[in-house]
Amino acid sequence: MENRKRYGVSSESGSRPDFKKKQKFFAKPNFEKTSKPDIVFGVQSVLETLKGTKEIEKILIQREFGHAEVEKLAKERDLPVQRVPIEKLNRITMKNHQGVIAFVSAVNYAKTSNVIADIFEKGEVPLLLVLDRITDVRNFGAIARTAECSGVHAIVVASRGAAQINADAMKTSSGALNHLPVCRENSLSQVLEELQQSGIQIVACTEKATDELYNIDFTVPTAILMGSEEDGISENLLEQADHATKIPMLGKIGSLNVSVATGVILYETVRQRLK
Repeated sequence: MENRKRYGVSSESGSRPDFKKKQKFFAKPNFEKTSKPDIVFGVQSVLETLKGTKEIEKILIQREFGHAEVEKLAKERDLPVQRVPIEKLNRITMKNHQGVIAFVSAVNYAKTSNVIADIFEKGEVPLLLVLDRITDVRNFGAIARTAECSGVHAIVVASRGAAQINADAMKTSSGALNHLPVCRENSLSQVLEELQQSGIQIVACTEKATDELYNIDFTVPTAILMGSEEDGISENLLEQADHATKIPMLGKIGSLNVSVATGVILYETVRQRLK
C-alpha cells in the first residue's frame, strides 16, 4: 500500500499514476536569451549609415573582398574595421549582407571636454569613471548602473578595445545609459592628461597599489580609473595616475569582479562627499 501511494496509484481504482498531471512540476527552465546585436548590413545600407549621424561601434568586412568607399568613410570617422571570414558574418545574419556589417551603438557619445565644461559651469564637483579595456558587455552595463546611482557625471571609454554598447548593455544597466553620458575617445592617455590640466585628480584602482582607498580624498574633483579583469590597468595609464589605490582583501580570493570593485570605490566616494 505504501508503494502504491508513493507513486500516485489509487488503492481504490488500481490505476496507473497520471504523469501528464505531474508534468507541470518539471517545466523547462526559462533561460534568458542574449539580445541580438544592433546591426546594419549590406553595402549601401552601411554607406548611408556611415554618412549619417548614428554612432557606429565597429564594421566587419569579409576578408576576401574589399569595399573601398566603406573603408574610406570608416577611416574618416576613425571607426574600427575588422576583416573577418564569411562564416563569422553568416553567424551574425544569414540575410544578404554583401560582405559588410556595421554594429550600431545604442547611445550617442559625448565629448569629455564638453562634459567637463558643463560640470564646472553647474558648480558641481566632477566625478568621472574611466574604463580601460572593459570588454564584457554585462560588466559594463552593471558598472553604468552603479555609476548613475552614485552620481558619476560621465563614463569615458576608448574607441577601440571597449565593450559594445548594445541592447544587452542597456538592459544590464537598467536604463542607466539613457541618463549617463558615455564619452568615447581615441586616446585614454590624452584624456587623462586633459583631465589633470582641468584640475581633476586621477585615482587608479589596482591590486598593485600599497595605499588603501580609505586613505584617498575623493571630495575633490576626481576621475576613477578601472582596468580589465584580465590584466588590470595599462602600464602607461597607471604611470599617469596621481594616486594608485586598492580595496583591502581579507579572504583567500585575491580580487573582485570589476563591476563589484567599481561599486566599492564609487560608494566610498559617495560616503566621503555626503559626509
